[in-house]
Amino acid sequence: MDKQPEKTWIELDEFVAVSKLPKERVLALIQDKSLESKHDAQKIWVDLHSAAQILAKRGGSKSLVAAKAGYPTLLENTPTDPIYVEKTINTILNLHDKVVGAKDETIAAYKNENTLLKEALISMQEIYDEDKKTIALLQEELDRVREEVEFMKRKYRLMWGKVTDMGNLK
Repeated sequence: MDKQPEKTWIELDEFVAVSKLPKERVLALIQDKSLESKHDAQKIWVDLHSAAQILAKRGGSKSLVAAKAGYPTLLENTPTDPIYVEKTINTILNLHDKVVGAKDETIAAYKNENTLLKEALISMQEIYDEDKKTIALLQEELDRVREEVEFMKRKYRLMWGKVTDMGNLK
């Protein structure tokens, strides 16, 4: 069972800048489904894996990209030409740098989120501790008030008991 590689997306304009392909060719490749893409409200995203395959494949004297798009060859050089190899390697390295940069940004975002969550948890613990102290203080006060009420009940009973005893003496 082949495991599908995780998709890594790059904005269309960034891909055009890195690959040095004309935007029209890239859009044509997206339209004929040679290049995997996704669209959101403002941007078009290109899958780096499918883009690397398109850049690496060539058929005969014409590249696969150019043949499918109906354009002249993508690069006028043969596949073994050092210029073609150098451009392909540079493109792959540039795409790799973008992926590493995106990974670093994601890690930084997770670290920031974890720091925020940790601070929130510490703050909640402090509030919990304060509430626990407040509850203990209120419990003590409630106990004192209960004792005072019991004392007042005993005093009231004693006082009314003496009054009724005085009435019996007559």
